[in-house]
Amino acid sequence: MPLTLSVDAEAWRGHLRSVVAAQAGLVPVTKGNGYGFGNNVLAIEAKALGVDTLAVGTYDEVSTVTANFPGDVLVLSPWRPGEMFDRADERIVHTVSRLTDLRTLADGGHRPRVVVEVLTSMRRHGVPPNEIGMVAPMLDRVRFEGWALHLPLAGDQRGEVRDLSTLLPAAAPDRSRLWVSHLAFADASVLAAEQSVDVRVRIGTALWLGQRSLFRARATVLDVHSIRRGERFGYRQRRAIRDGSLLVIAGGTAHGIALEAPTAATSVRQRAVALAKGGLEAVGQALSPFHVTGKQRWFAEPPHMQCSLIWLPARVAPPAVGDEVDVDVRMTTTTFDRIAWQ
Repeated sequence: MPLTLSVDAEAWRGHLRSVVAAQAGLVPVTKGNGYGFGNNVLAIEAKALGVDTLAVGTYDEVSTVTANFPGDVLVLSPWRPGEMFDRADERIVHTVSRLTDLRTLADGGHRPRVVVEVLTSMRRHGVPPNEIGMVAPMLDRVRFEGWALHLPLAGDQRGEVRDLSTLLPAAAPDRSRLWVSHLAFADASVLAAEQSVDVRVRIGTALWLGQRSLFRARATVLDVHSIRRGERFGYRQRRAIRDGSLLVIAGGTAHGIALEAPTAATSVRQRAVALAKGGLEAVGQALSPFHVTGKQRWFAEPPHMQCSLIWLPARVAPPAVGDEVDVDVRMTTTTFDRIAWQ
């Protein structure tokens, strides 16, 4: 009895084709849990889209796509000494974010394919702009594939990439390729025309998850138990505070249910919501992602590994065993038991 992702396959693939057609040289990204679909599945879809390069997050993910994708594989996480990879695989393109790492690769003798990442206002990885000039002497000992810019989601991305890109030709003349994340297609086209540069836009979420209406997460009801006020239930043997039903529903921590990132609240309203949720959780109450009869329902207790206990008031008729209910999940943290292509 699974946690299922149902996909309108024809419409979803039509969306993928339209995104790829809108930007020349687009590079799909698949990493982590493959945006809920799985990296191997998205590798097959990338092959069908006809793109020449697929980006993954880490070296460990390379093997999850190479069997199903015949093109180049760009590793987004910067290479570090000791990183294991198949030196004979000419398809692997490394990202380098430190001069010391570039020097180590350049001295390795096998001339790997390399993209040099430049530090942006993200402040995550990258060679600082004032060190760009020190890159050039090492580029003849690698196969230099261009520069990478990982931009923040907020701010003036177009202005930042323009400012940084003006520093690059002096460091590597006639090597004008930019690999960019989080840059709008229109801005990428303007940049390419203004500076005669080949812009490769890397895209993950907006490609695979850009049309959420085309897929739906559903969870199977595994058991239904009537419970009276005062009766005990669950691992912690809490007492029911009133009559109702306990629903045992597929989907637990192993699937990523109830796992969430720290809040990015910036507005007063967002902070108020976060404060309210924290107060409820402090007294043992937490809303689940499961929707029964059109309403989001409460966890009876924290989710188990494979399933969750959901509280349903006595006034609501419970679903039957085997029924499916909607579940609102974050795709990048959810592992489904199966995908139903419809």
